[in-house]
Amino acid sequence: MLASLAMGLAGCGFQLRRAPELRFKTIYLSGFKPHSPLAEELRRQLATSTTTRVVDVPTQAEVIFDGQADKRDKGVVVSTAAGQVRELQLRLHLQFRLHTPAGKELIPSTAIALTRDMTYNERDALGKEQEEEMLYRAMQSDIANQVLRRLAAVKSL
Repeated sequence: MLASLAMGLAGCGFQLRRAPELRFKTIYLSGFKPHSPLAEELRRQLATSTTTRVVDVPTQAEVIFDGQADKRDKGVVVSTAAGQVRELQLRLHLQFRLHTPAGKELIPSTAIALTRDMTYNERDALGKEQEEEMLYRAMQSDIANQVLRRLAAVKSL
């Protein structure tokens, strides 16, 4: 019975998600602040690729990923008449471009922005701080996945 189930799944085209195959062998990440969480997430997800590795020197790279803007932001969405915050909006923004060391533009300046709403209560401030970090990590992972799909769409250098 287990074998028939495995054959049924194989016949329907089911596959586990894997890292996209990129057309270039080396990439250099530039323009990020030191210890940027988003840059670290990109580096981590690029490391799962079997075809591409991140290099530390731009002259060794086939392509250069230029992070033009990497911003984390939060703002108050809902507050009570007494001025107590009840809902926050978390925002993560990445603007980037991809080019060769010679300057040929492969992906023009592109922006990806994500937002998440989060309820807030002063009583649960510590827990909400942890929830905020968890939401930011999830958004970073989502943006990194979107970037990888866009990098995979590059057909030629």
